[in-house]
Amino acid sequence: MESILSGTYEVHMADLAKAALQQHLNTRDYSKVFVLVDENTERLCLPKIMPIFEPFVSAVLTISSGEENKNIASCLRLWEALSQKGADRKSLLINLGGGVLTDMGGFIASTFKRGIDFINIPSTLLAMVDASIGGKTGVDLGSLKNQIGVINQPQMVLVLPELLDTLEERQLVSGYAEMLKHGLIQNETYWDHLKITERFSDPAHIQTSIAIKNEVVLQDPTEQNLRKILNFGHTLGHAIESYCLDNPKKETLLHGEAIAVGMILEAFLSHELKGLSKVAVNEIKATFLKHFPKVGFGPEDIEIIIDLMKYDKKNSHGDVNFVLLQSIGEAVIDVRVPEDLIPKAFAYYNE
Repeated sequence: MESILSGTYEVHMADLAKAALQQHLNTRDYSKVFVLVDENTERLCLPKIMPIFEPFVSAVLTISSGEENKNIASCLRLWEALSQKGADRKSLLINLGGGVLTDMGGFIASTFKRGIDFINIPSTLLAMVDASIGGKTGVDLGSLKNQIGVINQPQMVLVLPELLDTLEERQLVSGYAEMLKHGLIQNETYWDHLKITERFSDPAHIQTSIAIKNEVVLQDPTEQNLRKILNFGHTLGHAIESYCLDNPKKETLLHGEAIAVGMILEAFLSHELKGLSKVAVNEIKATFLKHFPKVGFGPEDIEIIIDLMKYDKKNSHGDVNFVLLQSIGEAVIDVRVPEDLIPKAFAYYNE
């Protein structure tokens, strides 16, 4: 596996990752090194890789897992822990976990004493191919996704496919949704290959997805234009994820599960507004429903989801802006969607 250069840092894969981390720690004069984990990665992942950096580690900090803990209250506890343990501006934070942890850990590091170095070691497929790449950090505001944060790049990202052995199948499939998205927005050949594969967590697929996202981010690191295409499925998907997180009558969805629904809905909108063929829309729907159980949405659910959608970060000047597809592999940004089309998209999903 090859390392991938991403602007000011590199994404290192497999054995190259371990060597890169050891070299970094040996050559940088960090005052203290902290490792951030949740209870799952502390138990399942930390023992696998602790020997790489154990001589350098000052303390291991633990948070509770789950999207519901991705908030300012958790950050406050960790900022206080860093301060109490003597962290200064020359300290390093290593984030070992899924997207919730790398998002929040990056934000904590970026804001503690106006910024300390951090390294991401993603432990889930979704974090490997998406959340840990590109420098987006942040936390939720109530149930609203990623409303507070900054874009700040890590020192490096270390992708260790062996950590995927610790995951249950549902977590792997959640990451698969983001990989399929990469094909839909940029690479039809990749989409065609992924939609029929049974080995989507293959390191070669992981590297392809990282390369696709990285190429987009390099061209538009602060999401002024092109990088917005990475949000295909997320305008409705994030609203659905927030709604299910905040509604005790609904099962909480993993990020990829909510985005899979969002991509089906936004594929329908793409057909209505941007000429995506009905054949392609049906193909997208069939592909996602093969792996993601259908979620039930009634009229009241849809009304609340539409309201939540208005908080999406891509919106501006009161307009809800979507990323839609002209064809598989070709996305278009900043599309205004008439609100009366949203229930029709849900009707198509529910068929």
